[in-house]
Amino acid sequence: MSYPETCVLFIRYKVKDNRLKQGGTILSVCLSVCLSVCLSVCLSVCLSVCLSVCLSVCLSVCLSDLVIHPVYDATGYGPVFEDQPVDTIYPEESPEAKITLSCRARANPPATYTWRLNSRNIDQDEDNHYTLVGGNLVISNPIKNKHVGKYTCKATNDYGAVVSREAAVQFGYLDFFSSEEREAVHVKEGQGAVLLCAPPPHYPDELSFRWILNEFPVFIPLDKRRFISQTTGNLFISKVDSSDSGNYSCFVSSASIAKSVFSKFIPLVPLAERPIRKYPADIKVKFPDTFALVGQNITLECFALGNPIPQIRWRKMDGELPANHEVSMAGAHLQLYHVQYEDEGTYECEALNSKGKDWHRARVSVEAFPEWTESISSTERDISSDYTMSCEASGKPKPHVHWLKNGYSYDKHDLKFRGLTFEDSGMYQCRAENRHGVVYADAELRVIACAPTFEHNPVKRRILGAKNGRVVLECRPKAAPKASLSWTKGSELLFNSSRMLIWEDGSLEILNVTRADEGRYTCFAENDRGKANSTGFLSITEATKITLAPSNVDVTAGESASMQCAASHDSTLDITFVWTMDGRSIDFDRDGSHYERNPVRDKKCSGELIIKNTQLKHSGRYTCTAQTPVDNVSASADLVVRGPPGPPGGVRVEEIRNKSVRLIWSRGADNHSPISKYTVQCRDSFSQEDWRDATTSPPDVEGNAETAMVVDLFPWTEYEFRVIATNTLGTGDPSSPSPKVTTLEAVPVVAPSDIGGGGGTSKELTITWTPVQPQYYYGRNFGYIIAFKPHDVYDWMKVTVVDPEAKHYVHKDSSIPASTEFQVKVKAFNIKGEGPYSLTAVIYSAQDVPSEAPTSVEARALSATEAIVWWLPVTQHTVEGYQVRYWRKVEDREASSQRVVVSSRENQTRLENMRPNSPYLIEVRAYNAAGYGPPSHHFQIYTKKAPPSRPPKIISKKLKGTSVNIAWEHVEPLANESTIDGYKVLYRKAGLSTGILYTTGKRSIDLPMPRDGDCVVEVRAHSEGGDGAVAQVRISGKHQSKPLHQPYMTPLSIGPLVYSDK
Repeated sequence: MSYPETCVLFIRYKVKDNRLKQGGTILSVCLSVCLSVCLSVCLSVCLSVCLSVCLSVCLSVCLSDLVIHPVYDATGYGPVFEDQPVDTIYPEESPEAKITLSCRARANPPATYTWRLNSRNIDQDEDNHYTLVGGNLVISNPIKNKHVGKYTCKATNDYGAVVSREAAVQFGYLDFFSSEEREAVHVKEGQGAVLLCAPPPHYPDELSFRWILNEFPVFIPLDKRRFISQTTGNLFISKVDSSDSGNYSCFVSSASIAKSVFSKFIPLVPLAERPIRKYPADIKVKFPDTFALVGQNITLECFALGNPIPQIRWRKMDGELPANHEVSMAGAHLQLYHVQYEDEGTYECEALNSKGKDWHRARVSVEAFPEWTESISSTERDISSDYTMSCEASGKPKPHVHWLKNGYSYDKHDLKFRGLTFEDSGMYQCRAENRHGVVYADAELRVIACAPTFEHNPVKRRILGAKNGRVVLECRPKAAPKASLSWTKGSELLFNSSRMLIWEDGSLEILNVTRADEGRYTCFAENDRGKANSTGFLSITEATKITLAPSNVDVTAGESASMQCAASHDSTLDITFVWTMDGRSIDFDRDGSHYERNPVRDKKCSGELIIKNTQLKHSGRYTCTAQTPVDNVSASADLVVRGPPGPPGGVRVEEIRNKSVRLIWSRGADNHSPISKYTVQCRDSFSQEDWRDATTSPPDVEGNAETAMVVDLFPWTEYEFRVIATNTLGTGDPSSPSPKVTTLEAVPVVAPSDIGGGGGTSKELTITWTPVQPQYYYGRNFGYIIAFKPHDVYDWMKVTVVDPEAKHYVHKDSSIPASTEFQVKVKAFNIKGEGPYSLTAVIYSAQDVPSEAPTSVEARALSATEAIVWWLPVTQHTVEGYQVRYWRKVEDREASSQRVVVSSRENQTRLENMRPNSPYLIEVRAYNAAGYGPPSHHFQIYTKKAPPSRPPKIISKKLKGTSVNIAWEHVEPLANESTIDGYKVLYRKAGLSTGILYTTGKRSIDLPMPRDGDCVVEVRAHSEGGDGAVAQVRISGKHQSKPLHQPYMTPLSIGPLVYSDK
């Protein structure tokens, strides 16, 4: 090696050696060391090396030393996100022409921020739409094809950088519906209908749907007959009736952009059909295979058309429906709340009515967003030490995990550091991702190097130890690399012995301390960066001793108990007593209703415990601990609380039969009193909340039993069981319910009741019954067998009805004679066989419809709006009444005619609500329960012209002694109104609707003056078309009469009238 090289090596050695001695790495210290070293080198070793060369070499050493030994501010730290950007939907029609993406990080020194769009840096100079406000990115006047994408924010300071989660920016829109007219939908009454919404183009996909009926904002109410799919927006009506007639519009709302639109109206026209037909259940809304995330709420839709309205039932094919489910919208919605993995499976909805059933199945798959099971946290580590950063994430599909350092991808798979260097310092991010999203975990790794220091954690200045006890003196200096530690007592260096042990972390442990161990103890720490020490003084006190220990106590629940405890201790120290029960501290504030300290005894030397109103839960081992700041000592005793037994455990069911099961359980706690007997209770699916005592074999279950046979159960019924134990002190709490089990199937034994029927349409036999209650089905495929025959026939005819809820059956046969006696009986059946028949009932087949039409139908008009019609009755005794139909000959259709129904005892009726001056056709037909007979011949009449529409004009009111004369002008009828025949005058007291009615052909009348109060006079013209508009005048005995509301037009029929010949 050459001479200059030797000099350089010597310089480097001297610089580092002096730097270590002075314990610093900052530039000023380094330069001072350089000057001292170079003077020494140039004078004593390298005389030929000039001072400038020496200083140059020395400065390079210092600068390299500064590079590899960064200076950290104790209060500084890397960026930690407090606010990150979120997915944003910007409405295309938004009045606020900007988008703001938030980004804020806590950091010291403060962070600077940069943004990326689709992994490319955003340059504000290139795009003036972007503005940075703090860390927030503001996009002014955003453009759809330019600013849509995924944004990330990066926060940076001297300690490193972190990248935010991605935030997607999308433009939201909801177009208007097409302006084309929607075609009318014609549906027969009783059939189902579907009105298509066909929402317009939109983003995002999430929409809500409602339907308007006729006008905004009248929205149709939803019930078991009507349903709106929130997936397609379509409106479904299970069976249409006449009340559904109207114009419908689909109303679509997007909550994301706060916009709603509605479609052109769709006319729905129900078509009358008599009789209304019935249709089997037909599922039209079918939930698809569905993916749900753990913790999400999801809704499955299912709706069916049919008449009668189908009932919707839900089930999970591979188990019970989740506990956190809810069925709503009359069964059309199955809502699963806070979905878990165990909710995954195949779900079925079944639609059922008396005409048939339909079902649909689809799978619900449960996956999960990434979630940390092991994460990272910020830490400081010594230089040259080993360290492992570990991240684990759960999720479905399994997340992919990778790392970032200071915002850049880090190619290491596992962060295992061997010999940490300063270059390893920085901000680390662990990123877990699956198809459902991304989660980040952030942490700062700071690699440090320093000489030992006790500045923040010195040895305690005064340490107390109890005589004959154990003392630990802690020594925990800050040092990097880890310092070597040693102890001295005074000037004596300490080594491990039978009484003294220096732990690996530097703590000094002394056993069986005595007064001789008192003194000054010093901990020395040293590493390659320097040395430090810290001193404390150990003082020895008298040991604490239990002088009165607690003793065992035995009580019955409800009684009180006490436990004594006293101790001696060093007089210079404070003592406290702490009580625990089975290792758990007793909280006297929280549990003060049961626990208290004895207030009489001296608290300084006694800690007596009183347990009031003891409960079974208070049984256990109680420990009294007397403790001082230096030591503690404990003594324990047992409290036995006797009471009723605890609940049995492990209740399970075996040997399941159709009417019995074997129940097995494990004995519960007897609570220190032997169990004398067990009671078995059960509840079934038909009485969910009502537990009842079950019948067992043997009837009495002894206290040493752990099994019993439960009998007298219903077949094919779901049961739960529980067991209750009893001893001499009472009956305990019941066990947890057993798993639900279903008894085996059996032949039904209960027959339908209330067999009856009769009536109906011609050529029909209607049979009715009261259905069997579900608990008596006893098996699957439950239904009914109906047997019937004419009373004079030997063989029975039989039919099968498969609907367990059916209440009637109609047998149609063109050969059935009318009003014939039949015998009927009904029995139940299921998959196991047939049950017994009901009692036989006698019913009659339906009557034939009347075969004759009424004759001699005549009618005449009574006024412009009324007529009377009469006829000769039909002679058939089966007639129940008559239907009269009437309609305008030209303007009306016969199908929309008005109808009046009268009993068979009547042969005439009034026709009302007719149009003036119009030709009407009238027909009459007889009817009974079987239907309507043939119509009569049409009879035509003309209604009268309308009555005068203008009221009389009252022209004078004159007093004549005790009477008053009312005069009026003649009413001139219009061309389409009836000729005036005279006038009607109603004289009544004010406030009443009845009075005296006068008729006159004159244009005035004398009326008596009222004796007290006011009277009202009403005048109206009368014609063959009826009474015209009315004029009123009020008459008072004390004041001059005055007209009321002239003209005042009302119909005459304002109440009962009293007629007079005056």
